[in-house]
Amino acid sequence: MNALDESVNRAVPSQPAAAPEEFADRPSLAAGTRSLEGRMLARLLEYLGNPPLEFHLWTGERVAPPGIAPVARVRVSSRATLLGILADPQVRFPDAYSEGRLEIEGDLVQLLETIYHSSRSAPQPSTVRRLAERLRRPHVNTLSGSRDNIHHHYDIGNDFYSLWLGQTMAYTCAYYPAPEATLDEAQAAKMHHVCRKLRLRPGESVAEAGCGWGTLALHMAQHYGVKVRAFNISREQVAFARERAARLGLGSQVEYVLDDYRNISGRYDAFVSVGMLEHVGVDNYEALGGVIARSIGPRGRGLIHSIGRSQSAPLQPWIEKRIFPGAYPPALSEMMRIFEPWEFSVLDVENLRLHYAQTLRHWLELFESASGRVREMFDEKFVRMWRMYLAGSVAGFTTGALQLFQVVFAPRDNNEVPMTREHLYAR
Repeated sequence: MNALDESVNRAVPSQPAAAPEEFADRPSLAAGTRSLEGRMLARLLEYLGNPPLEFHLWTGERVAPPGIAPVARVRVSSRATLLGILADPQVRFPDAYSEGRLEIEGDLVQLLETIYHSSRSAPQPSTVRRLAERLRRPHVNTLSGSRDNIHHHYDIGNDFYSLWLGQTMAYTCAYYPAPEATLDEAQAAKMHHVCRKLRLRPGESVAEAGCGWGTLALHMAQHYGVKVRAFNISREQVAFARERAARLGLGSQVEYVLDDYRNISGRYDAFVSVGMLEHVGVDNYEALGGVIARSIGPRGRGLIHSIGRSQSAPLQPWIEKRIFPGAYPPALSEMMRIFEPWEFSVLDVENLRLHYAQTLRHWLELFESASGRVREMFDEKFVRMWRMYLAGSVAGFTTGALQLFQVVFAPRDNNEVPMTREHLYAR
């Protein structure tokens, strides 16, 4: 799931805009930079540890750390664009790229990885940037807020997602049992991996929270003989999933419910959620735990699969604003707020970070192949925005800014748990 985690095509104003304070007129290490803008940009690069990037300004000026071979070149179209980036790089850089006011020569993923690495050693942000951060208001995940947030991202067209998610229509991290596995093979392997962790047996019942386009529910029913009630608040996804289940003759085994996870009712042998926790919000974790506790009773088991962090931090603000409103990738310590109040035992934790990086590479490749069609469906800005989102997400996982956690759990006195992990890898 993210780009520039740390770090207006308008007419040039008649009066010079105020320079962000830490990039004011100071000596520059970049050779040949004479303008105020060039010196400010050089100072920014110094603050970032002089990453191997070269900037080309609208004046023809080139700014780069001395003695480096750049991994990419960034062309800035105007003074207003540059000042916006210096004031709030986390939002203004990807916005400028999306709007065509920045052009990048070189590999976008490599550029973003470079920025991620460099940003780790950056100092505290300026007063201007701290103010911009305080003014941001993340979207909330109330019952109505969650519906709006999900609609923003998932209900933009099944045809769009089908262009680059592969045959499974699974929009979550795949599992690569071998490096050469295809996207579809890896998604099928992920679903088997989840089902083995849950130790599903024919005739059992499963509650799924946040089912996407319904692929996992169908897989559980087809391959493990269970009955599934899958909850989702995206109308387009539920309609797609219901049609798919009917076409496969699985309508009696899989029920897709257009409703919020908070309204799950009934008793089940297992609970599973793959890719929904990012949309729940930490304030709702204890309530989610309560839903799970009443759903599986004293003898059930569960699995939650979620993008996460090594330590608590908000989602990259551009992603939260433009792509995934209301999303938040939790740290493991925050995920424990689901389990601790209800005395669940955590049985297994696995980090699939590099699997998600590979999944995203496959998605990005398919997206680029279909970019002409996407442009016809939307516009050039949309193409560039989603390219930035997918490339930034690859960089987020390869640099460790993002993690992918799978957590298996059960009620504390449930002794029907495996003694070893052999079942996870049995074919």
